[in-house]
Amino acid sequence: MQILQDKKIVLGITGGIAAYKTPELVRRLKEQGADVRVVMTQGAKAFITPMTLQAVSANPVADSLLDPQAELAMGHIELAKWADLIVIAPASANTLARLATGMADDLLSTICLASAAPIVVAPAMNQQMWHADATQANVDILTRRQVTIWGPGAGEQACGDVGLGRMLEPEELTRLCCQRYQEKTLAGQHWLLTAGPTREAIDPVRYISNHSSGKMGYAIARAAVNAGARVTLISGPVNLTPPQGCRVIQVNSALEMHQQAMALAPKASVFVACAAVADYRLADVATQKIKKTADDMVLKLVKNPDIVADVAALSQRPFTVGFAAETQDVEQYARGKLSRKKLDLIAANDVAREGQGFNSEDNALTVFSADSATEIALANKQQVASQLVTIINQAYQAKNSSTE
Repeated sequence: MQILQDKKIVLGITGGIAAYKTPELVRRLKEQGADVRVVMTQGAKAFITPMTLQAVSANPVADSLLDPQAELAMGHIELAKWADLIVIAPASANTLARLATGMADDLLSTICLASAAPIVVAPAMNQQMWHADATQANVDILTRRQVTIWGPGAGEQACGDVGLGRMLEPEELTRLCCQRYQEKTLAGQHWLLTAGPTREAIDPVRYISNHSSGKMGYAIARAAVNAGARVTLISGPVNLTPPQGCRVIQVNSALEMHQQAMALAPKASVFVACAAVADYRLADVATQKIKKTADDMVLKLVKNPDIVADVAALSQRPFTVGFAAETQDVEQYARGKLSRKKLDLIAANDVAREGQGFNSEDNALTVFSADSATEIALANKQQVASQLVTIINQAYQAKNSSTE
């Protein structure tokens, strides 16, 4: 589904090295169905050419307030009225200052002043410039005027500094645009999810774990939030930013995750067990670091509780969805888990395939119920998550309708 279908977006590009990312942003917005018109400042053209943006947007690029041809039809007013949304990315410190003071001496600032469309800015600048009192005062003014600020992100910058100031990535900006328009189909529902790996301690410095990055579970949580659900995410140790609008409970071990899931599941509408939970833990965890004195070591392991099966067995249980990460005979093993654990749905993927599954940016799933199978083709995990949330909600609604 193209969430931005028929949405008219004016993309303002200002002077900054992050401008090199804007063709990718245009491409991703168009993938979601948006019609994109690019407006460039003179500074932006020092970093990327109008011809490039024209090619990817399939629309002429506007860059001058005093273009005689464009102004025959009052081009700046036309674009201001045409826009459903104005996104400025990258938004330089200079641009934030100009917007805050209401200047209108170039095309982009004039469009912003003349338009009733919502305005979003994605700041991009040196970390010291971002933290400067003047910049923060301008951000406060814009926020009070209902201008939305997306970012900035943190990390290494082109100048060599590290800190806040990076423009959010095109994929994230596109997701945030989609979030503005996504139908809130999950309104009133409480989704409880598990994500990431668990760590089973051997001693105070060592543990047993797995390759799960948590990206798929976090993507599902984000998609559920975007669709209007109240979301609680029980997360193992990952290096990911928690989805905005989502309550996150951090755990380490399978026992901790089990305890949280069992306490919260009875009041949830939907439970999605996406975490890669360790099947076994140490029978006895050493209280001190084990010294390397022998050529081999024997560890006695005991089975961890089966979180998704225990949730599915609750007398007051949510709609329960499991995951099956397999390396062979995917359908056979997935359907076996679906039946044995008494799940409503199970999402299966073949992690032996290169480019999908653990630690990758992409995934492909087959979602099994007792009597059906639905394929989700290989795509970015956020796109896969959005499709999966739709499939789960349809099955959840169908089950509720049949029991009324």
